[in-house]
Amino acid sequence: MGQLYYVLLIGTGICLFMSLRTLFVPNRNRGSLISFENFLYLGMVYFTVLTGFGMVYLLLGLYAEPVLAEAGRPGGTAFLQKAETAVYFSAMTLFSVGHGDVVPLGAGRWLALLEALVGYTIPAAFVARAVMDRE
Repeated sequence: MGQLYYVLLIGTGICLFMSLRTLFVPNRNRGSLISFENFLYLGMVYFTVLTGFGMVYLLLGLYAEPVLAEAGRPGGTAFLQKAETAVYFSAMTLFSVGHGDVVPLGAGRWLALLEALVGYTIPAAFVARAVMDRE
């Protein structure tokens, strides 16, 4: 079970890296700044980052140490509730500063910091990429 944990954790990290890497690779199809494809692309990058960080929170919480604490729920919740909490926390961290109903613990604090940084830089990188592709 320990090897599967590390494989999943490394695989998730690689997927996150490859998704974010596409923001910095020039697009071969030069076109308009605003298009359905660009919005779809941005949505897929956000979805990948959101689910990737949610998976990391879930894996760390299941196999290592607790990284998230939810107010109002006991620590021994079911798998689906833990998965829901991890994805919810990931979305709240990526898109805003959170509500405070789920708080990171230990290594989760550093992951939340990294995810918030990624969440704030994605729009800037996307706009810069669209402008560079336009030229």
